[in-house]
Formats: sequence, C-alpha cells, structure tokens
Amino acid sequence: MRIGYPCINRSIGCTTNSTFRLASYSEERLVGTVANNLACLSRVLRYNTENGLLFFRISSDIVPFASHPVCKYGWMGQFRKEFHAIGAHIRKHKMRISMHPDQFVLLNALDDGIVRRSISELEYHCDVLDAMGLDSTAKIQIHVGGVYGDKKKAMEQFVQRYRLLDKKIKKRLVIENDDRLFCLRDCLAISERTGIPVLFDSFHHSCLNNGEGLREAMKAAARTWKRKDGPLMVDYSSQEKGARKGKHAEQIDIRHFSAFLGGAKRSGVDCDIMLEIKDKEKSALKAKAVLGVF
Repeated sequence: MRIGYPCINRSIGCTTNSTFRLASYSEERLVGTVANNLACLSRVLRYNTENGLLFFRISSDIVPFASHPVCKYGWMGQFRKEFHAIGAHIRKHKMRISMHPDQFVLLNALDDGIVRRSISELEYHCDVLDAMGLDSTAKIQIHVGGVYGDKKKAMEQFVQRYRLLDKKIKKRLVIENDDRLFCLRDCLAISERTGIPVLFDSFHHSCLNNGEGLREAMKAAARTWKRKDGPLMVDYSSQEKGARKGKHAEQIDIRHFSAFLGGAKRSGVDCDIMLEIKDKEKSALKAKAVLGVF
C-alpha cells in the first residue's frame, strides 16, 4: 500500500507545472519551460523516495501546449535522456505514477471538436508516460464526463467513444467516480461493458453513492483491475469543515484517515492511496506515519 500526493511539492522550492500564455508561445520558451519542469520533477521524486512516498501524480503541464496545434516541436526527442532518467528512478524505487488531465477532457462530449481535442490530450499524456518507459500500471484518470440531459445516453456515448480509442490510450486509461454526476455504480456499469478499470475516489463516494459501504465499494472497484493494471488506485480526502459540500480538506484529519485506513485494510484489497489534500506532502508524511502503525 503506497501513499502519495498530486503534482506539487510545497517544501523544495520549485514547480513541475510552470507554463506560459499561448500568445507567448515560442520553441525557445517551450524548451526552457520543459527543462525546468523536468528538473523539478526529478527533485520531487528524489524527495518522495527519500521520505517513503511512493505514489505520485505527475502534472499535466510538464510540457505546456503539447497537444495544441501550435506545438510542432519534437519535445520527446529533445528530452529523451531526461525522461529516461526519471523513468529509471521510478522503476528503481518501485514508485506508482498517475496523471489526471484537466476537466476539459470529455470523451462523451456532444461537440466532436471537444472529443478530438480530448483524444489529443490523452495521447500527449500517454507519450509522457511512454517516454519514461513506464508499464501499464502507470495510469491516466478521467471522469466519465457530462450528462447532457440524458445520463443513459451519455454513458453509452462514453462506451462507444472508448471502444474507438488507440490501444496505447486504452492500456492506461481509468475512470473515477465523481461527486455530482457519475457514481461508483455508473462507473462499474461502464467498466463491465468496456473493461476499463475504475479508480475509487472515497471522498466523491461519500458525496454521491447508492448506499455502498467502504469495504463493499473498494472490493467492487478492485475487481475491475487486472494484473497488468497493478493494484487498485484510490483517491482519498475528507470534507473541509465549514466549507461547501465537496471541498477537499486543507490538512489531513488523522482520525478520519485512520478510520478510512481501517476499513480499507478490512476490505482485504491491495491499493495505492493518493491524498488529495491541499497541503500535499505534509499530509502525505502524516498519513505514512499512520499507515506504519496498521
């Protein structure tokens, strides 16, 4: 059971997701930005392995505008050595890696242009993970998408679009239950028709569910993951006190996390846990300490 956090480390003084405005695009600026992002990513991963945080979500902005028509630069060739070195570090330390494209990636969109752009973005994410030489346990997570007035039709649209995707995307793509539109049961129904693994978001499940308890939900999600996919990925957070429903906590609630961890352990499911907590590695280190006593 690996513990991790997404994209940003607030302790080491650099960022892996530097970007710039499209109007400012130039190959020179792209190269400089990618070089800085990859150098910082290397530092973050070293920090993580030194501290036993072996699950990490890589920022989608590692290569700004990579899926946009403006970008014709061969960034994979330019940074082949850097990607290879990062991948070697990940494999050496048996880290788990994921990526999570922005909300505009919508495979079931009504607009064909949005669908084409979404597929291009997924291809870019696959290229990043492929450039690192990572196997199919490194995943790209997305939401099912919009309902567009007809949930059943929207789910069918996702299924049909998924079936048309290139194999290199299918081997990495997973869907997660969300907190407003598509619950775990909906994702499981899509998985049954497509074989796509379902990433379990425990916080979203607490906001939108059909009465399934934690253990039941985790077991159901885990059954969608095959050996080649690796252990179930779980996103964990809790409700920020006094905030709107669905707002992620600023800091980990140790009592809540301990209760969650106890339920996860009792489920008998092997999983890797991504902490979607605002203070990132600080909470991840606390969570790792809790995990050590279970």
